[in-house]
Amino acid sequence: MPSYIVVGGQWGDEGKGSVIAYLALRDEPDVIARGGVGTNAGHSVFINGKKYAVRQLPTGFMQTKARLLVGAGVLVDPGVFFHELEALRDFKVAERVGVDARCAIIEEKHKELDRTSDYLHDKIGTTGSGCGPANADRVMRRAKLAKDIPELGPYLTDVAAEVNDALDEGKLVLVEGTQGFGLSLYYGTYPYVTSKDTTASAVASDVGIGPTRVDDVIVVFKSFPTRVGAGPFPTEMSQEEADRLGLVEYGTVTGRRRRVGWFDFEFARYSARINGATMLALTMLDKYDRDAFGVTDYDKLPKKAKEFVEEIEERVGVPVALIKTGPELEHVIDRRENI
Repeated sequence: MPSYIVVGGQWGDEGKGSVIAYLALRDEPDVIARGGVGTNAGHSVFINGKKYAVRQLPTGFMQTKARLLVGAGVLVDPGVFFHELEALRDFKVAERVGVDARCAIIEEKHKELDRTSDYLHDKIGTTGSGCGPANADRVMRRAKLAKDIPELGPYLTDVAAEVNDALDEGKLVLVEGTQGFGLSLYYGTYPYVTSKDTTASAVASDVGIGPTRVDDVIVVFKSFPTRVGAGPFPTEMSQEEADRLGLVEYGTVTGRRRRVGWFDFEFARYSARINGATMLALTMLDKYDRDAFGVTDYDKLPKKAKEFVEEIEERVGVPVALIKTGPELEHVIDRRENI
C-alpha cells in the first residue's frame, strides 16, 4: 500500500507544484489525489517551457497514466473546475478526473463576501476566492455539495473508496496538499490563516485515508520563504533587500507581491514535527547560491549550497530528499534512495 503526502512547510508558495510534478512524472503514481482548502491556492508548473497554473485540479495532471481525484475535504468552484478542464485538454484531464460527491461548493455569494469584507480581504488578506465563507457555510450545514450540481454529475465519485481500493491493490497513491503549515487554521499564525487545517493529517482526511495508510510525508520548504497577505513573518526582510537579492515574486492566485524572509530553522523544525515529515524537499536552492543553478548531482553542489542543506538536515532533524536548483523539472536532485 505505497502512498505519500506532499505538503507545504512554510506559508505556501514553497514550490509544491514543481515537486509534485516531478514525483508524478518520476514515480508514475496510479492515483493522484488533491486535498487542501480549495481554489485559494494556485500551483504553477513549467512543462516544455510553457507555464500551467491550477487552482482546483491535482497538480500532477501531466502524468497521463494517473487517475486524478479531488477529495471530499476540498472546496469546488464549478467555474474554475471547467475552465481547467479546458485549459488542460491536451492532457486528457476530463477523461481521468473524479470529484468527490461530498465536496462543498463555492458559490458566487461566497466570493462576493470574501472580496467585500473589510475584515477578510483588507485585514486578513484573503484571496477573494470565497473559500472562507464557503467553509463557514459547510460548518453551518447549509453549503451545497457537488452532488447538488447537475453539471458535475459525470465527474462525481467516492474518492475515499477509490483511494483505499487503490492502496488495497498495491497501487501507488500520491496525495497533494495546498497552502502551507503557517497558514493552518489550528497551527498557523491565527487569525492570519486559511479556513481549515493544512497539515499532512488534514490532507489525509481530505481524501479519506487513515494515518496507518500513509508511508511517507514530504514537507516542502523554500530557501527563502515567502508570504502573501498580512500576518506575522518573524524573519521577513525589507523589500529593498529582496530587490537586491533578486527575490521578487508574485502570488499565483492574487498577483500580489510576495513578502520574502530568511530561512527560519526553528519554524521549519516545528513544521516538520507537526506534519510528521519523513523527508524534506528544498526548492530554489539556486536563489540561495547562484552557483547551484542547474546542478543535478548532489556531490557537485557548491560548498555554500551543500552546507545550507546540511544545516537544514541537522537543525530540522529530517533528511532533505529532493532539491530543486532551477525552474525546470530536470533541475531536481533526487536523494531518496540514499537516505
